Amino acid sequence: MDKLNCPYFSRCGGCQLLDMTYQEELAYKQKLAQRHLSRFGRVLPILGADRPCHYRNKVEAAFGLDRSRRVISGTYQQGSHRIVNIDHCLNEDEVATSIIVTIRRLLPDFRLLPYDEDARTGFLRHVLVRRGVHTGQIMVVLVTATPVFPSRSNFIKALLREHPQITTIVQNINSRKTSVLLGDREQVLYGPGSIRDILCGKTFCISPRSFYQINPAQTEVLYRCAIEAAGLTGRERVLDAYCGIGTIGILAAEGAGEVIGVEQNPAAVRDAIRNARLNGVKNIRFVAADATAWMQAAAEDHLPLDVLMMDPPRSGSTPEFLAAAARLSPRRIVYISCCPETQARDLALLQKSGYRVTLIQPVDMFPHTEHVETVCLLSKLPAKQQ
Repeated sequence: MDKLNCPYFSRCGGCQLLDMTYQEELAYKQKLAQRHLSRFGRVLPILGADRPCHYRNKVEAAFGLDRSRRVISGTYQQGSHRIVNIDHCLNEDEVATSIIVTIRRLLPDFRLLPYDEDARTGFLRHVLVRRGVHTGQIMVVLVTATPVFPSRSNFIKALLREHPQITTIVQNINSRKTSVLLGDREQVLYGPGSIRDILCGKTFCISPRSFYQINPAQTEVLYRCAIEAAGLTGRERVLDAYCGIGTIGILAAEGAGEVIGVEQNPAAVRDAIRNARLNGVKNIRFVAADATAWMQAAAEDHLPLDVLMMDPPRSGSTPEFLAAAARLSPRRIVYISCCPETQARDLALLQKSGYRVTLIQPVDMFPHTEHVETVCLLSKLPAKQQ
């Protein structure tokens, strides 16, 4: 594949590797994974994307005014709080981006202003669009500074006239002075307030604040690799730590005896419970708890555990979590990471606790960016080899 041209490349900063061909990019990410992880074993060839463009099923845009007082929308310029006005993006779902452009055009017609963070005036802060790639369902989240929505009914009608494929619209109210995108209050303006998508043959319900991987095609590659590495036979007790809305655990449940999902975010746990019911999965339960605290309590109780599947945030896990995992002594640990550097730090701790890394598989989840995802399998060594 040839190099791609993007008019925003020099200002946006979202695609750090767009000046490479895709093959060059994959070679770069392979070396990145090897630099951090090769001391643990052979790093397998990276699994690249069949379609490295327009893969993002979740698109976020900030709104503001330019110097001519025209409404602009897009992403913040790297290292600044200036908005790069974007009409199209090589990474984003094209339908989602077109909806954002329509909202930008509609605002002046309804005398709605973007929010000004300095003056703390205006209405619309951000727009978030999610699209179910397999279902076609689309959610639009309007993040506003106030619950008062002038001309709300007519605005929604105008938006739906141009994009009848939208299945739900939610207003999220964020009145705080913060860089956090979403506030705590929501009201559904149209449709059910959530959408559904299909991942590895299972159906998942996605709400505005749900964590759901943004590249569905590569997520299936990643999760299938992780579940295959777990080596499930139908009898194991599996712990899905940092489980989010339950995607990995629900997929693993088909081959396990029992799955326990642990997630700190109560809203995500509610989604996970709903997703298990939606798929008729009965051998899984979810706990709303801090993963480290739960693991420490489980270690104190000597909870029998066969497989640990963990997908922590970019910062990695904690030494306390890993120490508790070593005490629980599962036969296999499947560690999914979006940061090889923090993963390497954690693998070293697990290695000292009697585990050996037996699989290192990089996956390109985010083409054109510097990020690389890796699946590592750790196997418990016999006592005499520790």
